[in-house]
Amino acid sequence: MACDKQQQVISNLKSYPTAAPGHVMPVTRRAPLKIGVLSDTHGFLDPRVEKIFAGVDHILHAGDIGDAMIELELKFIAPVTVVQGNVDAGLPFKLTEIVTLAQKKFLIHHIVNPWALAETVAHQLAKQKPDAVIFGHTHRPFAQVLDGVLFFNPGYAGKPKLGAERSVAILQVVGREITHEFISL
Repeated sequence: MACDKQQQVISNLKSYPTAAPGHVMPVTRRAPLKIGVLSDTHGFLDPRVEKIFAGVDHILHAGDIGDAMIELELKFIAPVTVVQGNVDAGLPFKLTEIVTLAQKKFLIHHIVNPWALAETVAHQLAKQKPDAVIFGHTHRPFAQVLDGVLFFNPGYAGKPKLGAERSVAILQVVGREITHEFISL
């Protein structure tokens, strides 16, 4: 009986993609929902990510994962949604994913220019009407609301490079708001 109650609480706290593409179970919760966001790992998962993302409800990886094993490592922390980046040819990820968490819709796609959207991204934006667009590719943190949509890039999380800033991010859904925090690696 206690196990059934625990399972019910867990199912109310998390949102897992179902077998049907683009569909997820709704998330019902009172406390803020925490989402770990990273991109451009290029085959390297910084060991600090596990501690930084401890306690998140979901992880979004915005492409250029570089190695499918990183998805598996992240799944030990929380459920994960990954999209394919321009260096991920042959990896089993989609170019675009739509995930609904805490009644907020997130469109995840690797290459996005918020001021000059590619036709495919513009089409998805019009069709899906997301609350946030999560992207990578530029290796630079970015957070700006344009036409009511948060465009968000967590920055570069790959191997240290001479002079390259590295970061991940935490998004929190609190009521109707999505807040963000960039965390340097």
